[in-house]
Amino acid sequence: MYELLFRTVLTRMDPEDAHHLAMRVIRAIPRLRLDRLVHRFTSADVDLSVKALGLTFPTPFGVAAGFDKDGTAIDGLAALGFGHVEVGTITARPQPGNDRPRLFRLIPDRAVINRMGFNNRGAAAASLRLARTKHSGAGRAIIGVNIGKSRVVSVDDAVADYVQSARALAPIADYLVVNVSSPNTPGLRGLQELDLLAPLLEAVKAEARSTPLLVKIAPDLTDEQIDRIAGLAVSLGLDGIIATNTTLSREGLRTPASRVEAIGAGGLSGAPLAERSLAVLKRIRTVVPREFCVISVGGVDTAYDVEQRLRAGATLVQGYTAFLYRGPLWAKQINVGLARLARTRTEK
Repeated sequence: MYELLFRTVLTRMDPEDAHHLAMRVIRAIPRLRLDRLVHRFTSADVDLSVKALGLTFPTPFGVAAGFDKDGTAIDGLAALGFGHVEVGTITARPQPGNDRPRLFRLIPDRAVINRMGFNNRGAAAASLRLARTKHSGAGRAIIGVNIGKSRVVSVDDAVADYVQSARALAPIADYLVVNVSSPNTPGLRGLQELDLLAPLLEAVKAEARSTPLLVKIAPDLTDEQIDRIAGLAVSLGLDGIIATNTTLSREGLRTPASRVEAIGAGGLSGAPLAERSLAVLKRIRTVVPREFCVISVGGVDTAYDVEQRLRAGATLVQGYTAFLYRGPLWAKQINVGLARLARTRTEK
């Protein structure tokens, strides 16, 4: 059913307009008091819970940052079967993001290019909204909050900007993520250099206090850079790493080169990122302790993909782009598939 809707209707819409339509539907689930009914329909029949970051995640599969930028659809996403929702990226100051069009489908590749530019309503507004969500007690998902640099703030002033966001959001986040890896904010990826990253993470960790803190890295780093950042995260006492963000690479795409070139700048996500994302996960696992949380994201589509990441050392797994192609039952399909794989292992 969704495949037909996608092919005949959604592909004719601007991708960002289609996303806003999907968000309205997801937000309507709890408003119409359908969340419990939907959750019963989308949950697996075995216990998939995972303990990580001092929390119990109902399933290892969650939705990555970028889908719910302002934390307006958490309860609906939880009802659809996601075990955690990473909100954001949120910046200290509200900002509209880059000019439209800024989201593009690469259908032959089951991929997306985006140059959204951290469009969001700001940390103060997000803090109030997330506090209401948690106070309602309706949400079943763990809430992560992904923070980034405000576009108008220079790299030299980035630490204070991140700290401002952490001050507003750490008290109501289940975990906090420092995003230094989006390609769509000028100068942001430069913060992955250790001489800039170390003081940034130290300052945010001090502000976050007891809230678990992770850092999200790019897939375009060299292995040596990955090793150094992973080692830094461990030495600073961070709680985890998220690997990876979108890529600048355009290698191996099926979409015609003329179409890709016409789209222009932006981060690529989806199936083409799977191989590199898995390689980065495996690299990180050679550096960090076994108990260190590593969240794998990038190119995940099926339950087998999630299982592969878990077997490679991921503590948790996130997805986003395949949601656009699979539709609202995607998380259910993942969870049911994971349950089936678990039963198969038990029977052997």
